[in-house]
Amino acid sequence: FLSNLALPSFVVFAFDDVHANCQEKFPNPTNNPTNNLLLFFKQDKICYMEKLNNKEKKVARFIQDDIPLVSSPFDEIGTCCGLTADEIVNISQSFLEKGIMRKFGAILRHQKAGYGKNALVVWSVPADQIEKTGKIFASFLFVSHCYERNPAFIKKYNIFTMLHSKDENILSLIKDMVTATDIHDYLILESIQEYKKTSPEYFR
Repeated sequence: FLSNLALPSFVVFAFDDVHANCQEKFPNPTNNPTNNLLLFFKQDKICYMEKLNNKEKKVARFIQDDIPLVSSPFDEIGTCCGLTADEIVNISQSFLEKGIMRKFGAILRHQKAGYGKNALVVWSVPADQIEKTGKIFASFLFVSHCYERNPAFIKKYNIFTMLHSKDENILSLIKDMVTATDIHDYLILESIQEYKKTSPEYFR
């Protein structure tokens, strides 16, 4: 049956409690009938979405929000949901390994951290100088993000850099970057207002 499927052309969501025979048509390599089947566009493999157990749901509910700013945050989370810190860490790690969670890390709110002067500076860099120039830009301590934009913005600005400063004028920082790379074609997009940032919530 699988050999006749044109996998890149469609998506199938098959849920065990609706399609009783989905495990027969789409064998599960783990032999676990509780898994749900998901086929994605433009992929040549079958990915299974696992149902979370009660412990995993508890952990997901707590780590989707900001973790406590204490010396042992996972101990505190464990106390709130009736699990140990090791269980919190292990379940979180399994989320990462299975692709349920893409990343677990800190987010710096640069405005609150005192970096009141911020600007996105976009550069027009010759194709044969992109890698060299990007490395130079990224070496500046005041540059938090540096990446190639493809396709280029307005068909020419192909390197984007995010600059942050507490007190220095942004123009003086840009001047240092121009001097280091000899790239003179750029646009400055300054941060005027930062809107509230929230992460998606999947469990309540």
